[in-house]
Amino acid sequence: MENLSVFLGDISAIIWGPYVLIPLLLGTGLYLTIRLGGLQFFKLGASLRLGLIKRKDAGAEGDVSQFQALTTALAATVGTGNIVGVATAIGIGGPGALFWMWVTGLLGMASKYSEAFLGVRFRGTDAAGEKSGGPQYYLERGIRGPFGKFLALFFAVAATIACFGIGNMTQGNSIAANLDNSFNISPWVTGSVLTVLSLAVLVGGIKSIGRVTAGFVPVMIVFYVAASLYILIANVAGIPEAFAQIFTDAFTGTSAVGGFAGSAIIIAVQYGVARGIFSNESGMGSAAIAAAAAQTTHPVRQGLVSMTQTFIDTIIVVTCTGLVIITTGVWNMIDPETGEQISPALMTGQAFTYGLPGEWGHWIVTLGLVMFAFSTILGWCYYGERNIERLIGRRAVMPFRVLFSLVVFIGCTTELTVIWNFSDMMNGLMALPNLIGLLILSGLIVRETRWYLKHDPKLEADKAQIEDFMNARPGWAEWKQGDVIGSSRSRLGGETEADSVR
Repeated sequence: MENLSVFLGDISAIIWGPYVLIPLLLGTGLYLTIRLGGLQFFKLGASLRLGLIKRKDAGAEGDVSQFQALTTALAATVGTGNIVGVATAIGIGGPGALFWMWVTGLLGMASKYSEAFLGVRFRGTDAAGEKSGGPQYYLERGIRGPFGKFLALFFAVAATIACFGIGNMTQGNSIAANLDNSFNISPWVTGSVLTVLSLAVLVGGIKSIGRVTAGFVPVMIVFYVAASLYILIANVAGIPEAFAQIFTDAFTGTSAVGGFAGSAIIIAVQYGVARGIFSNESGMGSAAIAAAAAQTTHPVRQGLVSMTQTFIDTIIVVTCTGLVIITTGVWNMIDPETGEQISPALMTGQAFTYGLPGEWGHWIVTLGLVMFAFSTILGWCYYGERNIERLIGRRAVMPFRVLFSLVVFIGCTTELTVIWNFSDMMNGLMALPNLIGLLILSGLIVRETRWYLKHDPKLEADKAQIEDFMNARPGWAEWKQGDVIGSSRSRLGGETEADSVR
């Protein structure tokens, strides 16, 4: 197992190294940002209003509201990456890694918009009457020929395997370890309870998940951010110095003590980007699966709502964690017992303990991690089932939900060093075909986005108004019928007249 862990770690290091995913992620985000005219900056306010205040498009087709689709995607992304992942990036890459997490998030908003747009544009309706979409469909339906099909199948296999790692066992293990450490709750007890809770929610599918996450996710984010702001207000004098460190170290490569001091800038970039994508999942294609279920009157509208997920995850939650770690000085603190740097796994908890009175800090981090990780389990089950549906068919969905719930118990009660390395590797393998697809389909994304925003720049149009300016647009009639342009299957799985239309 140790040799396997080393092998997987080496493969993951290559995938997430400076010659594969890092330039592809940043390059794709930058390319889409330029082609879309900085859409994530100029349309952020309107997008937040649509997703968080208006919350749904009246009379639109779909399984859940735009807000529920957003919270489902947030549930899957706001997880251990926002607590442990940020600490790991700063602990190894120094404060400058937080800067590169911001860059990944800001550029990733364009990628997140694009993949969510495609998820809705090329979604279909499965045999149960539910919307189904994501890279496993739009890569094949949007890119003609065997190459598109290869990319789609590659993504579907990688996502199905990855969901048991990043979205299941690693999350359950983090919950069990923290509850055991904080409250002496046996991992067996935690595993049993989590399995039952997961099963109770997941058997109901996306509608059940959407209802739970719509009530649960906003509360957990506000709870965590409020605690972070309390600490930052108490340490307000250190905030300017923290920002100075972040921006300086991002371009000098200064890293944490304990053998990393003076490390090359590539370490800050590598860990900032890798942990950034682990946290917000922009470019991985996963959020497009949740977006495809949304009740929306146009793909552009849900793309913009989904884009706010990356802003909330990285620019708000990740920033709160990072600044708390830096302003309290925990990022380069030496553990008096070991004489080494504090472990990233304990760093956030230690920072909150220093920043809040009594044991409150430690408890808040533990409860925050439990809530974040459990919500991630719910979101990733949906991602996995949609890919199983693509590979095997609708009949495999319910058995998958049950199996996924049972695997949570294994994650809670097993050592997972190999699984963590495996999860990093599979994350990268998911992102590769999706990023390639985004680049190939960028022309379609830009063209349709410009057309829609030309007629509805403030995102205030209702269904009738959208129908008026979209009526003669190629492919619009097919999309409204409930299946997608280029779909290979109709509601019952047969051929459709839209097969020849792109």
